[in-house]
Amino acid sequence: MEVQETAVQTDRVLTIPNILSAARLVGVPLFLWLILRPEFGGPQSDGWALLVLALSGISDYLDGKLARRWNQISSLGRVLDPAADRLYILSTLVGLTWREILPLWVTCVLLARELLLGVMVLILRKHGFPPPQVNFLGKAATFNLMYAFPLLLLSDGSGWLASLAAIFGWAFAGWGTTLYWWAGILYVVQVRRVIKAAATAD
Repeated sequence: MEVQETAVQTDRVLTIPNILSAARLVGVPLFLWLILRPEFGGPQSDGWALLVLALSGISDYLDGKLARRWNQISSLGRVLDPAADRLYILSTLVGLTWREILPLWVTCVLLARELLLGVMVLILRKHGFPPPQVNFLGKAATFNLMYAFPLLLLSDGSGWLASLAAIFGWAFAGWGTTLYWWAGILYVVQVRRVIKAAATAD
């Protein structure tokens, strides 16, 4: 999807896609608590954390698909969906970095991209435009990272399964990080075009 997209189909709040997105948001602190329990003397709950992450991935797929199929694309949904994606990525980065599964430099690279997008949002808002909509490349990046994070969490163990999870986890992390920044650069280009077009129209 681009910055300028089709018109909003509905302004309803209580839609199935919005409920799914809201449920994903509720799962963020639960996931972070589960992944950090061992760091505070609690039992390891990686299995439950992986389950929460898997359910969030399923709901992420369903809310967009159902919104389009049932014509329930809404202003709220366009905020909730990317917000849930970014909060899951942020909470996973915090958890995996805290447990030293993910190097700090990888976390900094991904957070720098989020900072870039935040600046773009502020620029658009200053000129009276809504935040940029998630494009296909951004979704692909998020899906790669959502595959990478549970695999990297699974790699924090021993045996052939952990070794295999590490290989595939880092592969997805590499692709996801690259696509994440690529999508970020496209957002910058889109924002520049929108601002330039607005200035020309004035």
